[in-house]
Order: sequence, then C-alpha cells, then structure tokens
Amino acid sequence: MNHEQAGCCRSRRALLAGTGAVGVAALTGCATYGQPTAAPPAAPPAGAASGDPSGSSGADPSGTATPGDDAADPGPPALATLADIPVGGGAIFADAGVVVTQPTEGTIKAYSATCTHQGCTVTSVSDGTIVCACHNSVFDIADGSVRSGPAGAPLPAANVTVDGDAIRLV
Repeated sequence: MNHEQAGCCRSRRALLAGTGAVGVAALTGCATYGQPTAAPPAAPPAGAASGDPSGSSGADPSGTATPGDDAADPGPPALATLADIPVGGGAIFADAGVVVTQPTEGTIKAYSATCTHQGCTVTSVSDGTIVCACHNSVFDIADGSVRSGPAGAPLPAANVTVDGDAIRLV
C-alpha cells in the first residue's frame, strides 16, 4: 500500500467514526424525546419518623388501606372513591401504576399494575381476579397471589390509604 492510499483510508475511517458518533447522538435524543422527566421523590409526611416505614400514612406493607391519622393534611390527590371500587372487583389506574381492589366490603387492597411475568400492565379486574391479557396470568384480588400462570410471582403490594371516602396512593 502506498502513502496516498494509507492517507485515504485514514480519512474514510475518520468519516465513518464521525458519522457513527452523530448517529449515536441522534438516537440518544430520540430515545428520550417525549418521555416525561422523573419527578423528585416525595417528602415524607409531616411527623413521619425517618426509620418508620408506616409514617403517618395509615398504610401497612401488606397493601391493606387503613384510615389516615392526619386530618389537617389531605395528602396526595385521590385515586378514587370507595364507591368507584366494586366489592369483589377493582379498578386499574394505569397512569399511577396500581390496581385497587375491594375483596370484601370495606377492605381496600392495592397492588402494582405491572404483571410479574413480562411487565405488561394488567388489563381487567372481575370475579375476584386481576387479569393480565398479555399471556393470561391471573392474580387474586385479596392478596395479589398467582391463581394461574405463566406468572410465577404475586403482584407486589402498593400502599394506599382511605381518608373518609377517598382512596389515596401513599
């Protein structure tokens, strides 16, 4: 290879490297275009101890809602009212990423709306079950356990609180 050809190859390599860098930058911009920015984590409720996982929210780790104890602070906006959640059924709040159920009258439960099989959002709640139509996994509304697969893990509990008639995500 002579000196002219060697210089030519370096130019092609430089051109290809530059084009690749521009392409990566363009794809990176496309990957985040239109995506909402993450909100900063919410501050714990007033009076909540930093080491106390229940704080003053009134929610317990099982996903069962309990009445809030701070009437002065209305907390986050309501997802729904008790009347919106049928006994023996529930409602999916895809934007909030939760499904809220009422297995028995007055018992409110909440779970992640993301199926544990392959991450689809669950699609319906009826007859005591939460269904993911992607691959037909079925979960129990009382405890989030798998009634039939292919999901192998239960839906994780989500924390909600009932304040009067309002159901709020904690």
